[in-house]
Amino acid sequence: MSGADGVRIGLLSAGSGPGLLLVHGGMGSIENWREVWPALSAAWRVTAMDRRGRGSSGDEPDDYSLEREFADVAAVAAVLAEEHGEPVDVLGHSIGATCVLGAAALGAPLRRIVLYEPPGPATVRGGWPSRLAAMVAAGQVGRAAYSFLVEIVGLTPAEVDALRDAPGGTDVLPVVAATLPREARALASVDLAGAARLVARPVLLLLGSESPAWAGEITAELAAALPDATVSALAGLGHEAGTRAPGELVSQLTRFLATVSER
Repeated sequence: MSGADGVRIGLLSAGSGPGLLLVHGGMGSIENWREVWPALSAAWRVTAMDRRGRGSSGDEPDDYSLEREFADVAAVAAVLAEEHGEPVDVLGHSIGATCVLGAAALGAPLRRIVLYEPPGPATVRGGWPSRLAAMVAAGQVGRAAYSFLVEIVGLTPAEVDALRDAPGGTDVLPVVAATLPREARALASVDLAGAARLVARPVLLLLGSESPAWAGEITAELAAALPDATVSALAGLGHEAGTRAPGELVSQLTRFLATVSER
């Protein structure tokens, strides 16, 4: 399908039942949901989207803004809502969660919203966007990816090495070079609280107990700004529960949707 400005947005759907949209994070793609896909598609009609610049989606690199990504999510939600005859539920991870929040503020047809550690200005303090852009411009894309995983995601150097050496991994460096600098710059000025105040739908905020400090700071900010927010802790986990503890992520999502449906 096409996003709001005509950029191709790739989708993958499976299962039957109520609609559930998945929006991945910064270094990800549709493939990032593979660990939770079987469980989710057994209970929902699940649709995952490739954000612009990744996988099966197109891009307009010279005309990028987070607002265009917000509109992409809103456009996908509108198509799914028309197919289902009702608004759809949504799970967004990392910057995908930021895009979901922005889409909800635009009035996207979303029923219940799960945001797993959306980044914002607090995530990219200390001149990190400029340092990241300089590394990429100098051809040090691997170093840029390492900086992102350690400084932003909160992985240890040993965990980064294990991730790099894992069998079956995909080459994320082209995505890092093409998208991370522009997203880092955009996050520095995004108004998360302003968007949150416009979202009337029920929202679950997921926060890992081992996540970087910025995640807790932003979660608290959003919990205060959202009209209907619930915060749930991922004990012993950080920013990557979808791959490290997929069962816990599915349980959190399932519990929230069941509870909200009873209100």
